[in-house]
Amino acid sequence: MRIAIINNFFPPRMGGSAYVSDTLARYYAAQGHEVLVITAAYGGALPVEERDGIKIVRLPSWTLPETRISFNFDITFALKWGNRKKVFKLLDGFKPDVVHQHGQFFDLTWQSGLWARKRNVPSVLTLHTRLQSPMKPIHAIFRMLDAIVVKPITSYNKPTKLVAIDTIFYEYIKKRYKTPDERIEKLAVGVELDRFHDLDHATERAKMRERFPEVGDGPVIASLGHVIPVRDRINLVKALPEVLKKHPDTKVLVIGGLYNTQFLDIAKQLGVEHAVICTGTLPKAEIPGLLAGADMEVHDLQGFGIGIASLEAMAAGVPTVMAERADYFPNAVITNGTESLLTKPGDHSALAESINRLIEDEGVAKKIGEAGRQWVFDNFDMPKICEANLDILKKISGKA
Repeated sequence: MRIAIINNFFPPRMGGSAYVSDTLARYYAAQGHEVLVITAAYGGALPVEERDGIKIVRLPSWTLPETRISFNFDITFALKWGNRKKVFKLLDGFKPDVVHQHGQFFDLTWQSGLWARKRNVPSVLTLHTRLQSPMKPIHAIFRMLDAIVVKPITSYNKPTKLVAIDTIFYEYIKKRYKTPDERIEKLAVGVELDRFHDLDHATERAKMRERFPEVGDGPVIASLGHVIPVRDRINLVKALPEVLKKHPDTKVLVIGGLYNTQFLDIAKQLGVEHAVICTGTLPKAEIPGLLAGADMEVHDLQGFGIGIASLEAMAAGVPTVMAERADYFPNAVITNGTESLLTKPGDHSALAESINRLIEDEGVAKKIGEAGRQWVFDNFDMPKICEANLDILKKISGKA
């Protein structure tokens, strides 16, 4: 089967959807399928590359200015003169049996969707980001863009299936895009669990202290993922005074790009900036060890969803604290106090209490870490997720 994967984000560009689309591409190729990836140019990446049995074509692009509307994120678009013809030419030459698109508001999704409609080729659209914002004016703009741009284009191109990666996405697709149930597939994201075997806390903590000596000998709270408005770390910083009152040598290790730095300003105002260490974006290979060396992981605190970073932390056996709904994943409910500690968005006192509980009770922390790890291994094994994605592609293309 010939599979075209479309995503404006693809390595070396980092991010959740880039990670997922890259993993799927490698899996499809490993199963003997021909895979073409069409993405936007990024950094110094080669315009045409072949690796892992995948052909990657990066089209000329431009980067959206870093503003509050773009979450101060380096979002690349390939909406440039001549690119639509290039997309059509690439797909006409490759002759895919199915197109797997990632991201409903990206121009490459729209262009490949138009091609698939005109050529009568089935397509799957996986949504990774909701057009939502905690800032009301920007949220209103997103709602308008969804209504007057994304919905009409998506409705016109009419992908064969839309994939909802969680309960909130399912509700979002139903409400925003009026998509009937028969066109929606519920399929979570996954974790490459082989990266999280044979991790020893003491060994990884020693490595962490060698790499970042400023963490010291006290408790370490890992906070993994890019800092953006929907994962702004503000509530975590607001919880720190109550944590430091009991455990003054605690440190927060923020691992990811800083696209929103308001939390640092608040940390300075509260006098806790000495407890916050920012590493910037780090190589994927370093993440399992840093997580395993921490005492807990905390970053999903605003009710915008449980991301891959939280699942990776749990896979590393690290207890987590999240301000998220227990039924976020439809087929894998989280029990508060078992797989994780759940709080409410904005309640920094409850967050501080949960953090202090994990610091003070090693038995509870170990129990939650082990239960969370088993929960991820039972429900989010990436090869199984990839296989389920491939089954959808086979079914809609008549190759099952």
